[in-house]
Amino acid sequence: MKSNSVFLLLLLSVYLVHAQDKLEPVDYVSILVGTQSKFELSNGNTYPVIALPWAMNFWTPQTGKMGDGWIYRYDADKIRGFKQTHQPSPWMNDYGQFSIMPIVGKTVFNEEERASWFSHKAEIAKPYYYSVYLADYDVTTEITPTERAAIFRFTFPETEDANLIIDAFNKGSSVEVLPEKNAIIGYTTRNSGGVPDNFKNHFVIVFDKPFRTYFDVRDAMIGKKKADKTQSDHSGAIVKFKTQRGEQIVARVASSFISYDQAWQNLKEVESKSFENVKQEGRKSWNEVLGKVEIEDDNIDNKRTFYSTLYRSTLFPRKFYEIDAQGNAIHYSPYNGQVLPGYMYTDTGFWDTFRSLFPLLNLMYPSVNKEIQEGLINTYKESGFLPEWASPGHRGIMIGNNSASVVADAYLKGLRGYDIETLYEAMIHGTENVHPKVSSTGRLGHEYYNTLGYVPYDVKINENAARTLEYAYADWTIYKLAKALNRPQAEIDLYAKRCQNYRNLYSPEYKLMRGKNKDGTFQSPFSPTKWGDAFTEGNSWHYTWSVFHDPQGLIDLMGGNKEFVNMLDSVFKMPPVFDDSYYGFPIHEIREMQIMNMGQYAHGNQPIQHMVYLYNYAGEPWKTQYWAREVMNKLYTPAPDGYCGDEDNGQTSAWYVFSAMGFYPVCPGSDEYILGSPLFEKITVHLENGRKLLINSPGNSKSTRYISDFRLNGKTYTKNYVKHQDLMEGARIDVKMSDKPNRTRGIRKSDFPYSFSNENK
Repeated sequence: MKSNSVFLLLLLSVYLVHAQDKLEPVDYVSILVGTQSKFELSNGNTYPVIALPWAMNFWTPQTGKMGDGWIYRYDADKIRGFKQTHQPSPWMNDYGQFSIMPIVGKTVFNEEERASWFSHKAEIAKPYYYSVYLADYDVTTEITPTERAAIFRFTFPETEDANLIIDAFNKGSSVEVLPEKNAIIGYTTRNSGGVPDNFKNHFVIVFDKPFRTYFDVRDAMIGKKKADKTQSDHSGAIVKFKTQRGEQIVARVASSFISYDQAWQNLKEVESKSFENVKQEGRKSWNEVLGKVEIEDDNIDNKRTFYSTLYRSTLFPRKFYEIDAQGNAIHYSPYNGQVLPGYMYTDTGFWDTFRSLFPLLNLMYPSVNKEIQEGLINTYKESGFLPEWASPGHRGIMIGNNSASVVADAYLKGLRGYDIETLYEAMIHGTENVHPKVSSTGRLGHEYYNTLGYVPYDVKINENAARTLEYAYADWTIYKLAKALNRPQAEIDLYAKRCQNYRNLYSPEYKLMRGKNKDGTFQSPFSPTKWGDAFTEGNSWHYTWSVFHDPQGLIDLMGGNKEFVNMLDSVFKMPPVFDDSYYGFPIHEIREMQIMNMGQYAHGNQPIQHMVYLYNYAGEPWKTQYWAREVMNKLYTPAPDGYCGDEDNGQTSAWYVFSAMGFYPVCPGSDEYILGSPLFEKITVHLENGRKLLINSPGNSKSTRYISDFRLNGKTYTKNYVKHQDLMEGARIDVKMSDKPNRTRGIRKSDFPYSFSNENK
C-alpha cells in the first residue's frame, strides 16, 4: 500500500512538472523577429514591442540615436534608454516619445555617454515582459505594460549613485520634479508630422522610494543647481538614490495625449498593482488574443513563426483613445486638436493593411474592428476625410483610396452597431476630393479618373497607373456597399462602371498594365521592370495583378486561362532584373526582391502578395498550393531576420496567419477566402460568436503541400474558395494532403472564385 502511494505521488509530481512546462501561445512568440534590419535591407523593420494588444502606448529598448527611425537593431551592442514609442515604422518615425535609463556612478545625460553594453544572452523579450542586464552599470531593467501605463523595476548594485535619467527628447519638452510625491511629470512635443500645433504627450512617473537628490536638464545640459521644473528644446531630469546590492526600485509610468490629469487617471491602471500582478495580467491578455487560434503540430518553428506573426497582427492600429474618470472613451483629436468623446485608432496605412490585416480582424476580432470603424467616423467628422495613412493624423505617404475597402469589408462581413451611413458618405466624398494639405488622402487625380477613366501618365501625378488600379478596386467596394445599403440604382451603376477602369491601362502588346497619356496613347518608352514611375514601390509585373475584384476580366484580356497562367508563371521564371532609374538607386524593396531567388516575385512589398492565389481563378489551384507553401517555408522564420521586407503594421504578418490556416482574402469586400495550402496538422479557431472553425490536415508535413481531397462539414468540396459565412457559423474542414498535385480538383468554372465579370452571367 505504501509503495502504491509513493508511486502515485511520483506520477502526480511528474504531471505537475509537465503541466507547468506546457507552452501557451504567448510562449511561442519572439518579439525580436524582424529587428535585424537596416535602411538598405529590411528583414521586417520592426522593433520589440512591449505592450498589450492594440495598446495606446508601446515600450521598447532603444539602441538607435534620438530621432533615428531604427529604434532597436538586433546587431547593436548598446542600449541608450527604454522608450515609450508610438512609431508605426522607421519610415514614418515616432511621436509622443520619452525614455527612462538607469545608470550608476557619474551623473551624465548625453545618450552616448549613458549608453550601456548588453547581450541578447542576458535579455528576455516577451510581449508582456522585458528584461535586460546593463553590463556597464550592473543593473537589470524590467518592464511590464498595460494599455496606457507600465511598471519598471530596476535592480541596482550597492551604490550611493543610483541614477535614473528621464529624457523628454528634443524639439520642445518640459520636465518637473515633484519630490514630495516621489514623482516626475513632463511632456514631449516631438513628432514626425500629422499633429496639430497643440500636440503634447503628458507623462507621469512615480517611484516607490524618495529621491536622495535630483537635477534638472535644460537644453540637454545638466543644471548646476537643482530646479523643480524645466522647459526647453530638450528637457529632462536625473533622480539619485542610495541602494543596497540587489535593491529594487519600482517606477510606475503613464501618459496621456489629453492632459496631466488624464495621465494621472491612466496611472490607475498600475497604481495599486505589483509588478508581478501586471506581468501576469499582460500574459493573460496575450494568451486570450493569441489563443483564438490553437495549433496542434510537431513543427515548433512553424508554431513560433505563426504566433510571432499573429502577435504582430494584433498591435496596429493602436488605440488613440483614453478612458476618463467616469469610464467614458475620449480622445485628443490629431486632426483638429480638440478633446472629444468616442473612439480613435491610429498608426496604420490602409495601402498595406486593407489586404489581409483588416480581413483578419473581421474574421477573428470583429469587436476590435467595430471600435476602429467608430473611430473612422470620428476621423471623418473631425477632418472631412477618411484616413489613408494615419500617424497619428493624416500623413502624406503612399497612394490609393483603400479606406473604402476597409469600411466596405467590415460591413459586408457582418459588423453592425455603428453609423454606416456616415461612413458611406465619407467614402463617396473621398472619390471626388483630395485633402487640401495631404495629397495622399482622398483621391489625387480624381478629376482625370472620373472623366477619362484613368489617371494619366503625363499630367505630373506620380504613380498614376497604381492609383488607377487602386481606385478601380475601391470603386468596386463602394458598388458592393451601395447595393447592400440599397442606394439609388444610378449610384450603384456608376461605381459598377468605374470599377472596370482597370481595363484602360491594359496593354495587349505586353499583356501587362501600363501608364497611359491624357490623349489615350500608352507611355513610351515602357519598361515592365521599371520600379516606381507609373507604379508604387513596384513595377508592372507586380501591379498588373491588382484587379482583386475581377481576375476573370484580367484573364479575358490576356486571352484565356492558359495565357493568364503563363503570365503568372513568368513572374517566377524571369530573372530579378530591375530598372531603378525613377529612384536613382535600388530602394530596399528592390534589393529584397533581387536576393530571394524567386524571379520578379517581391513578397517583401504588398502589391504582389495576393498573386500566388490567382491560379485558383484559372483552374490550376495546385500551383497556388505550391507557391503559398514555398513563400511560407522560405520567406518567414521566427528569427531576427524572419521577414523578407517591411512587416508593415501587421499586413505581411497577417498574410502568413491566413496562409498558414490554408486560405487568403484576395478580394476584401467579397465573402470568399481563396484556398491555399494549410501548414499545420490541426488548427482550431475560436470565433468571437462562440463557434469554432476546425481545420484538420493529418500527416501534414513540409513535403505534402498539395491538396488531394477537401471536405467541408463532412462533404466533398471542390471549390477553390470557402465563404466567410460558412466559417462564421462554425465549420469543420478536413484536408488530405499529398506530395503530388491533384490536377482534377478545382478545375471547373463553377469551382472558381468570384469575379465581377461573372456576376451577372
